[in-house]
Amino acid sequence: MADEPIERTLAGVGERLRRLRVNRNLTLADVSAATSISTSTLSRLESGSRRPALELLLPLAREYGVPLDDLVGAPPTGDPRIHIRPVRHSGRTILPLGRGANGVQAVKFVLPGRTAQEVEQRREHHGWEWLYVLQGRLRLVLDDEEFVLGSGEAAEFDCRTPHWLGSADGETVEFLGLFDAEGRRVHGVPPVAAAVPVPLPSREESGSNGPDGSGGPDDAEAATPEA
Repeated sequence: MADEPIERTLAGVGERLRRLRVNRNLTLADVSAATSISTSTLSRLESGSRRPALELLLPLAREYGVPLDDLVGAPPTGDPRIHIRPVRHSGRTILPLGRGANGVQAVKFVLPGRTAQEVEQRREHHGWEWLYVLQGRLRLVLDDEEFVLGSGEAAEFDCRTPHWLGSADGETVEFLGLFDAEGRRVHGVPPVAAAVPVPLPSREESGSNGPDGSGGPDDAEAATPEA
């Protein structure tokens, strides 16, 4: 049917709206006060029970500071390029490199150097992980084994194995990863449209990169504010 592409596009608006609000630590009441849209309408938009109309999306796009095309997830016509927006999460920098349209999303991580207070909390979840080191030395802990990967080296493993990732030598490390939906959730990767621009960390910037507020890619997703 001719309307099917439009319906598929509109179906994802609610989750994007929720992500944008949560990433900005806003409640429904905060957004309502700024846009004059009732909290009940905002809640129904986010849950998908209210069809997103232009008169509702325009003030929300202004409030969240994103283009309307990003809000509805519409790809630029004739332009396949991904507009990368780095985000900072628990001391690390995440750069979503795709929209995850086929269920798998490419992501670049920039991890700061290690500190003496770093906690190596290993996580396990469903899925399979692939990574490729771009720069620096990455320490990979799989259950009771440890590996150090240098620039140009890759690894893949079953995520049901308890694992942890971080800098191997106290210096910044950069790597690429491929994640499915569960991997994106566990690693705190936001949708492309929900990303908030931040400056990339300098090479001198330090900080821990474990999951307890530390910056390792195995952090759980940040807690969402109450509506």
